[in-house]
Amino acid sequence: MSVLPILIHPDPRLKKAAEPVGEVTDELRQLADDMLETMYKAPGIGLAAPQVGVLSRLLVMDCVKEEGAAPRPMALFNPEVVWASDDVSTYEEGCLSIPDQYADVDRPAEVRVRWVDRDGAECEEHFTGLWSTCVQHEIDHLDGKLFIDYLKPLRRQMITRKMVKLKRERARA
Repeated sequence: MSVLPILIHPDPRLKKAAEPVGEVTDELRQLADDMLETMYKAPGIGLAAPQVGVLSRLLVMDCVKEEGAAPRPMALFNPEVVWASDDVSTYEEGCLSIPDQYADVDRPAEVRVRWVDRDGAECEEHFTGLWSTCVQHEIDHLDGKLFIDYLKPLRRQMITRKMVKLKRERARA
């Protein structure tokens, strides 16, 4: 497994909708493993393929945070929300493509998601809490949407300017 470079906003690839995955191949399974490795090292709880420059509908996540609890790495190919609750929850979200920036985002409190797993089997699961927020955040990435798109324009512009400055600093390093 290898750690992949994570794209930093603003990058045009982060604003493009990802293409559906046809067959789950060994190459895509390897990409999912590399994405999990990248996500854990970052550290983060979710990562979408566009964040590593691959415009495919694939996301990985693991929202297990309890000390000593077994990790639950998940790879979701072609995930889609098939049901969302009317109840809303607010979480302070961050993003590996927008380092060190956080903001409250309102999303449905619960969602039911359907996807294809790494073996090509169709799966469906009901997510609540942090899992629900995370899977919605990552599916947004697959649609070319970032969590800052939920913010007021001024706040979004301020964060974007910080990211432009960060990218300039990293390019000089």
